[in-house]
Amino acid sequence: MKSRIALVVCLLMVVGRGALAQAPAGQEEFIKTHYAKFEYRIPMRDGVKLFVSVYTPQAGAFKDAGPYPFLMTRTPYSCAPYGEDQMPKRLGVSQELLESGYIFVCGDARGRYESEGVFQEMNPHIDDKKSNKDVDESTDMYDTVEFLLKHVDNNNGKVGITGISYPGFYTSASIIDSHPAIKAASPQAPMTNLFFNDDGYHGGAFMLSANYGFYVFFNPQKNPTLPEKRQPFDFGTPDSYKFYLKAGPTESLDKAFDGSNFLFHDQLVHTTYDEYWKKRDLSLHMKNVHAAVMTVGGWFDAEDLSGPFKTFHAIDEFNPGAVNTLVVGPWTHGGWSIWDGDKLGDVNFGSKTGVFFRSQIQFPFFEHYLKGHDGGVLPKAYVFETGSNVWKKYDAWPPKSAAAKTLYFHANGGLSFEAPSEKAGVDEYLSDPAHPVPFVNFTTDSVPQRYMDDDQRFASRRPDVLTYETEPLTEDVTIAGPVRPKLKVASTGTDADFVVKLIDVYPNDYPDPASDAVGKRVLGAAPILMGGYEQLVRGEPMRAKFRDSWEKPTPLTPGKMVSVNAEMPDINHTFRAGHRIMVQVQSSWFPLVDRNPQTFVDIPFAKPEQFVKATESVYRSADAASGVEVLVVPQH
Repeated sequence: MKSRIALVVCLLMVVGRGALAQAPAGQEEFIKTHYAKFEYRIPMRDGVKLFVSVYTPQAGAFKDAGPYPFLMTRTPYSCAPYGEDQMPKRLGVSQELLESGYIFVCGDARGRYESEGVFQEMNPHIDDKKSNKDVDESTDMYDTVEFLLKHVDNNNGKVGITGISYPGFYTSASIIDSHPAIKAASPQAPMTNLFFNDDGYHGGAFMLSANYGFYVFFNPQKNPTLPEKRQPFDFGTPDSYKFYLKAGPTESLDKAFDGSNFLFHDQLVHTTYDEYWKKRDLSLHMKNVHAAVMTVGGWFDAEDLSGPFKTFHAIDEFNPGAVNTLVVGPWTHGGWSIWDGDKLGDVNFGSKTGVFFRSQIQFPFFEHYLKGHDGGVLPKAYVFETGSNVWKKYDAWPPKSAAAKTLYFHANGGLSFEAPSEKAGVDEYLSDPAHPVPFVNFTTDSVPQRYMDDDQRFASRRPDVLTYETEPLTEDVTIAGPVRPKLKVASTGTDADFVVKLIDVYPNDYPDPASDAVGKRVLGAAPILMGGYEQLVRGEPMRAKFRDSWEKPTPLTPGKMVSVNAEMPDINHTFRAGHRIMVQVQSSWFPLVDRNPQTFVDIPFAKPEQFVKATESVYRSADAASGVEVLVVPQH
């Protein structure tokens, strides 16, 4: 039986990273009647030629006769269709921008598809360039812009850049030491540091299912080359939990490529924060940014949730006074570009947030900085607050008024902002790598984006998950900014993972979706019962061997208490009065995260016999308090 795992994951990653989607009705015909297509192979300073396709407004097609600004995306996922007589079904990043009239440019990244050169994963930026052979994404964009300004007619001399995920990385990299014609840039879900909470590793743990599912189709290429017609990878089962459990140590997945994909190999074997990762941390290089920047992210982005915040803060740090805005909504990876954004899974956000973003935030931004139209000047942070379901504007992120408070663990599964007073207190559970805690409560052949806010009641029922919750809140509690677990733990093993989940527990009388529950009960299907729903707000793993150093991991001493501190990506969520705040702690989250053998080894190369059961202890006494530090915004 052919599994759909690879197909679903590929579509998911490409939609996010390449911003591909089904074209709105009538868009294909609009493109044909309003735009003309040209293709160029542009020489870079080192002699390599990079491919771009250029779509220019046809004479008389728009009320505005021009000149027009450029709006460009660079991608490793192909600028197909190729051929000047072949028009795409979708063009640009929104219907509003398409109908306004821009010179749209798509560029194949160096070493991908029709562009020459050698592709590198997150091509490292070179700060000190000594010759024309020192090229990176900044120089490639600079040379591309120079060419376009000289060779494309009816342009107004202004360039905008945008892209989602990998194209978001290219957008960020392109505005370092940027060409003066680049006036506006929007890195969206930009890959920024693959080791720290973007696609690759979270808390030192490998994001297994998403990465393997991605690299079975993202392979090295001999360029130039046209896109291949590929068959979905055969996983042999529609159940990813079974597939990855049967695969055993992750080295076996690497061996399955038989040396054909060094990209996956490099991701898998660089298990510490070594030079491979350090030189790919783009946030260290965001200097000499002269464009107005609008960085975009989603609160429920399963791939690149951390990148937007790192990019935003780095631009502020290195470019004081720069026009630099952060926009975050209740979206999955790239979802703001194609979907309504009114719900995710069972959780409803009360309005079409994606439509609002495209028409009221993104469109005015580019119109202002590339065409000089009124509007488009954004606040420092324009963020959607989940829970209360309202947009908020702040002059800093996190909000200046937010104050650090800790949610402490207490006896009998209690949780509160009061520190524990017990002289002794500890909770324990047995973690078994042969029976890891699943990350969703249903069979899946991919990484469903809904897991980011899905119901966690199934996990609360497991004996290998600790659950702590507050009493019903007497007033709203708004948390904005990073979430920082601070645990005192011990293990009978020499390594362990600690997955911490921050959860919003709905009241028991919370209404079900209209007509849904009753109708499904009558028909015998599973109803959505929202009373007591445990909505995941944020969850992340932390690999204990990295508790003191990301470069030099150290084993646990069995039975010895240690501190394990972590930082989870930001949230902006209001826990409403009558709700409860919950924290869950567990030691596996499979197959979202690779299994920790609970033996101190280089995990990809662990032997089957090194995967052992271990008893994990979480302390909660006055002298050894565990909890989660959050930033609480005062209620007005």
